[in-house]
Amino acid sequence: IFCDPADLPGLAHFLEHMVFMGSEKYPSENGFDAFLKKHGGSDNASTDCERTVFQFDVQRKSFKEALDRWAQFFICPLMIRDAIDREVEAVDSGESLCVSGLKVPAGNAQTLKQEPKKKKINVYKRLRAFWKKHYSAHYMSLAVQSKEKLDTLEEWVREIFSKVPNNGLPKPDFSDLPDPFDTPAFNKLYRVVPVRKVHALNITWALPPQEKYYRVKPLHYISWLIGHEGTGSILSVLRKKCWALALFGGNSETGFDQNTTYSIFSISITLTDEGFQNFYQVHKHLKMLILSVDQFRIYEEIQKIEANEFHYQEQIDPIEYVEDVCENMQLFPKEDFLTGDQLMFEFNPQVISAALSLLTPEKANLMLLSPEHEGQCPLREKWFGTQYSVEDIQQNWMEQWTANLEFNIDLHLPAENKFIATDFTLKPSDCPDTEFPVQIANSDRGCLWYKKDNKFKIPKAYIRFHIISPVIQKSAKNVVLFDLLVNILGHNLAEPAYEAEVAQLDYKLVAGEHGLVIKVKGFNHKLPLLFHLIIDHLADFSASPDVFSMFSEQLKKTYFNILIKPEKLSKDVRLLILEHSRWSMVEKYQALSAGLSSDDLMEFSRCFRAQLFAEGLVQGNFSSAESVQFLQYITEKLQFTKLPAEVPVMFQVVELPLKHHVCKVKSLNKGDANSEVTVYYQSGPKNLKEYTLMELLVMHMEEPCFDFLRTKETLGYHVYPTCRNTSGVLGFSVTVETQATKFNTELVELKIEEFLTSFGEKLSELTEDAFNTQVTALVKLKECEDTHLGEEVDRNWSEVVTQQYVFNRLNKEIDALRQMSRSELVLWFQEHRGQKSRKLSVHVSSGGGQRGEGHEDAEEDSMYGEVSKLSFLQASPKMAPAVSIMDIQAFIKNLPLFPYHKILE
Repeated sequence: IFCDPADLPGLAHFLEHMVFMGSEKYPSENGFDAFLKKHGGSDNASTDCERTVFQFDVQRKSFKEALDRWAQFFICPLMIRDAIDREVEAVDSGESLCVSGLKVPAGNAQTLKQEPKKKKINVYKRLRAFWKKHYSAHYMSLAVQSKEKLDTLEEWVREIFSKVPNNGLPKPDFSDLPDPFDTPAFNKLYRVVPVRKVHALNITWALPPQEKYYRVKPLHYISWLIGHEGTGSILSVLRKKCWALALFGGNSETGFDQNTTYSIFSISITLTDEGFQNFYQVHKHLKMLILSVDQFRIYEEIQKIEANEFHYQEQIDPIEYVEDVCENMQLFPKEDFLTGDQLMFEFNPQVISAALSLLTPEKANLMLLSPEHEGQCPLREKWFGTQYSVEDIQQNWMEQWTANLEFNIDLHLPAENKFIATDFTLKPSDCPDTEFPVQIANSDRGCLWYKKDNKFKIPKAYIRFHIISPVIQKSAKNVVLFDLLVNILGHNLAEPAYEAEVAQLDYKLVAGEHGLVIKVKGFNHKLPLLFHLIIDHLADFSASPDVFSMFSEQLKKTYFNILIKPEKLSKDVRLLILEHSRWSMVEKYQALSAGLSSDDLMEFSRCFRAQLFAEGLVQGNFSSAESVQFLQYITEKLQFTKLPAEVPVMFQVVELPLKHHVCKVKSLNKGDANSEVTVYYQSGPKNLKEYTLMELLVMHMEEPCFDFLRTKETLGYHVYPTCRNTSGVLGFSVTVETQATKFNTELVELKIEEFLTSFGEKLSELTEDAFNTQVTALVKLKECEDTHLGEEVDRNWSEVVTQQYVFNRLNKEIDALRQMSRSELVLWFQEHRGQKSRKLSVHVSSGGGQRGEGHEDAEEDSMYGEVSKLSFLQASPKMAPAVSIMDIQAFIKNLPLFPYHKILE
């Protein structure tokens, strides 16, 4: 962007777009993307202040051809005139940032089309000239990663990239550019009216470039101090004063925050109402912290932490890794290519002090965001129309202040295509306005709920459908085939739906327990095109053996990666016990490992589409008549028959006996030193009031749970109570994740029981005032207005997808809370303890490491007393713990089941 001509701002970023659009060797405009999609790949690119980065990944067998296609971006891109005109409009749809004194990074139609036309500038010639000047081999760095031999990779690179032209010109040097923040518009107080209802204070400093101090990383060190959230941190102090909810500080280390011209240091604080009134005092705590720091001790601690993190880091996605290395090759000497952006090499107090000395009030720029500024901000930002005002920072503040803001830039650049909306009119209602969704279609093949948006009044809409099938849960094999169907359907859609995605139309496909969930959202004008595209691909679903094989292997990795996490394994085991006919992740892994074919998948897809029930919700800027057409399109295109019988959208739940049941499993990851204990108390099929009562209980429990189990007993970092709604059956649980080398799971459960006993005693002593305070807090949470349409849609969709339809649930819960008494809360908790409890404990013990503190095995029996134990064997490395599954099945075989239940009134 620093290379952009003054009369063509945004040209560098626009060129990044244009080189994708065909080459002399491969002239198809979308040829590279199409090639990648066909071979399981992806690509991306980004332009910041001083460089543009391109990256892609693809299946190994197609890597060389992909490299050759990709290299043509830099050898002989077409950049035809017609494509330039179309792409300008696409760039114009993206986000851009304009700060006084800065260029427009992304460019838009005004800077790349309208203004050049007025000035008779030939954008085509200037673009090609810009490419010849800046896309030169001696400016570039390249990183490739593959399982091919290094000699082979070197041979390919020499063969393919030797054709990249070298213009022999000196490398651009930006060090002599003027400081873009050396302007009267900086070091001011900006009051801004945000879209959301939020108070936020952003403090920003523009410092001399700090890149050369990468071995010290002074800004990273300072940001670590300011962003720390533990005891004694800035945020801890501000929270105690009830001034702040969140704080973020530092330098993002992107090209927009750090380059050879300047470095940004920023702090962003989310303020409470009281904090908003006292925002000018926040700086005192920043100053006190910075001045009181024992620099070397803190630096050394961070240094050790980050060195350990680097040493034991897991492999990241290859596309991310080569991107990082390639950029590091531009920034660091060869010996630091892999570590330069991750490690803190040396402590240098002079460098740190120099950076700290620049964080002064007279150099800070303040931005205060609040809806209370409405009506007080006469100015409008040029590109987005944001309301703001600007004023000098008062002198008494200047004497006190020392703070800063984080400045994040998120460029999202849709391309112009058939999915780009051009009609943004708000449609009139064709039915009476309603506060909640109403059913506008109902038949034996589907039904539809609808609500016109009359609150946010934006030209957007949400379409969601739950396509229910009776075949999914018939076997573990079917569940796996359904997962594959959904994954491959997404793969099949990737290329044709790409244009929709860059045009800001989003879609998501979810393999639900009982059906396919389709979510589509965006500008309503072209949203039907995307929806039709998805349904068309579902109707004409296909999967080649190669694609099937690729996704089968990927799904196997997905299942495995889920199961090696203690928290995921714990959930899988708990739900396997509680939910009748549920297929566990282990059983799914076994079914997938047993061998499936693309023919199996195609047969399943035919069976899946044969008998369905489609239930949907349309909400936003659509009329009811338009909305009905979405349901009609599904039924007509898929040509399914009605269900032979109703398919429940939830599982039946096992009714636990009035005993304590313990299920012990070993972690499937031998290298994981963490264990997890979840103690679950089942309540039963209850009503809405009792669910709200449980919410209130858990809200009361959160702080003392944290204080007792984490702060005082130091059992682990993750310690939390949770409300449990298991297919309509209520309960609550307490979970502790701990290090097995410090505590065994038996001791952890004992401590959880100690906590619950002490909590019960404190709860019985709860005063009416304290009870009412907690009720008021929960009511306020539920009364909080939606900040955008999506929040309202999510809440309504939850009612549809579970077939409960209590769209005014929040109102009912608030009413229930206001009628609730302290004695009801105390009694409810007491009823779920002791001999009356239906208790299930799930222990996931570390697969490795030494046993920690706690009772010996001989003492376990006396600890549990009359306890029903289930001790499941550790799974084999091939993830086939047949004995464990059989044990669970034998345990639950004769237990009674609760009837299907929905939490309604």
